[in-house]
Amino acid sequence: MSTNSDQDFFSLFNLPRQFAVNVPALEHAWRTAAAQVHPDRYTHSSDAEKRSALRQITRINGAYQTLKSPLKCACYLLELAGIKTQEDGKKQMPEAFLMAQMDWRERVEEARVEKNLTVLQELSRQLRADNCAHQGHLEQAIDHRADWDAAVLLVQKMRFFEALEEEISDAIEFLLDESI
Repeated sequence: MSTNSDQDFFSLFNLPRQFAVNVPALEHAWRTAAAQVHPDRYTHSSDAEKRSALRQITRINGAYQTLKSPLKCACYLLELAGIKTQEDGKKQMPEAFLMAQMDWRERVEEARVEKNLTVLQELSRQLRADNCAHQGHLEQAIDHRADWDAAVLLVQKMRFFEALEEEISDAIEFLLDESI
């Protein structure tokens, strides 16, 4: 397996360039590539070879982390298409989604203040279901329609879901720690 630094992450693992990543194939390719350049194999090599192996394993691990995360993979695909997804490229969110964001945040805050672990866990479950649905829409937008505008908007929504999931997880962890 070549670990040419000019290769995109999909080529690095010999996978098709698409959002719907075959996770078992990715994991197999990652293990194979990582085993080939693992720094332990270079303990008796020159310093230059050790540095090269370290750069390669770092790139392989970074590529794996990117492709196994739906949000990171989508951002990477958009980047490969020359499309910015950071704040400077932010699209106007639909009013309905902005209202839904406010509702989500209010529900999380209310459950946190009331120390209602059951509600927080249910919100987390609902959020994961919504995020999963958005991933399906993202697959359609990227892999089937090449609808980059829709993909950017979906990525921004998924960023919100990710941030909110972290907020909910922190609140759950706090309540669980408090009950010990």
